[in-house]
Amino acid sequence: MSKDYYKILGVSKNATKEEIKRAYKKLAKKYHPDVNKDSNAAEKFKEISEAAAVLTDDQKRAQYDQFGSTGPAGRGFDFSGFDFREFASGFGFDFGDLFEDIFSGFGFGSRKRKARPRRGQDLITKIKISLEEAYKGTTITLPVQKSETCKACKGKGYEHFETCKKCGGRGVIQSTRRTPFGIFSTTTTCNECQGTGEIGKNPCKKCHGEGVVFVKKDLEVKVPAGIYSGMKLRLEGEGEAGEHGGRSGDLYVIVEVKKDKRFTREGNDLHTELPISFATACLGGEVIIDTFEGKEKLRIKPGTQDHAEITIKGKGMPELNGRGKGNIIAHISIIIPKKLSKKQAELLREFEGKKKGKGKFLGVF
Repeated sequence: MSKDYYKILGVSKNATKEEIKRAYKKLAKKYHPDVNKDSNAAEKFKEISEAAAVLTDDQKRAQYDQFGSTGPAGRGFDFSGFDFREFASGFGFDFGDLFEDIFSGFGFGSRKRKARPRRGQDLITKIKISLEEAYKGTTITLPVQKSETCKACKGKGYEHFETCKKCGGRGVIQSTRRTPFGIFSTTTTCNECQGTGEIGKNPCKKCHGEGVVFVKKDLEVKVPAGIYSGMKLRLEGEGEAGEHGGRSGDLYVIVEVKKDKRFTREGNDLHTELPISFATACLGGEVIIDTFEGKEKLRIKPGTQDHAEITIKGKGMPELNGRGKGNIIAHISIIIPKKLSKKQAELLREFEGKKKGKGKFLGVF
């Protein structure tokens, strides 16, 4: 039975080519199998594509208007060599290999199918650095084992290629059979060349026809100052080799910053505990504190309380990929002596305003 292509696209018989294109574009979005999950969506998509392919071609449209969808002499329209991928791209669609799948066995031929370049897989690894290395920035030598494109054959695997004799270089095998319902054509990937259309001759002596070689190499990983634990560094092109001329993947390096005995990081600030004597807390004085830039003198004010905080500006972690630094925040911890001499105890009693023999010493609060 003849198909009504105009009805399928929802246009009139005197519709312009632009009107037909707009109708097809609208319907293609509606019935695209990636969007429409109905069981008949793929079949509907094939139908509207067939209709649009005929009605946007002046010669095929004239034949259709005269003979119907069976074409001249009832043979049907010849779609061999017709590239539906290119046809759809003219409407702003990029369906990739979808057309190879949904039009397989539908009677639509395809152009020569070259193996497409494929990007190599990404690799991921982890390194550990100290907080001081995160403060200053560092360079780590990282040993890796990975595949690389063979330089001898440039990833081709063979010295030269010949056109596949089985498919004639098209990469697909098309067979046609006549049935009581009409002529049906099926298109399958050539199993001789695996769809590439070419047969390699004389395997590369270095990669033995694989197109890739496995190497061990040392990579320099530059870790920027101020990096946080858990951040990733990307080494472009240092992943696995691509296929058929595709670019290599990337190597992602996860940085783990180890705990530090002196400092705890919060943002760009560094927190540390600063023990001082009871006398220094009462009378004041100077103490020495560690920083990642060396020793630093810190002035303790008289009467400093336990758990008080003292800020040393500009000595914390540097801003990642920026300017400025955080602060060091010293948390005061007053050391209480566990044992006192008689003289020390007497002086403390005197400090508390208690005379010897009077009252009971309750300790220092």
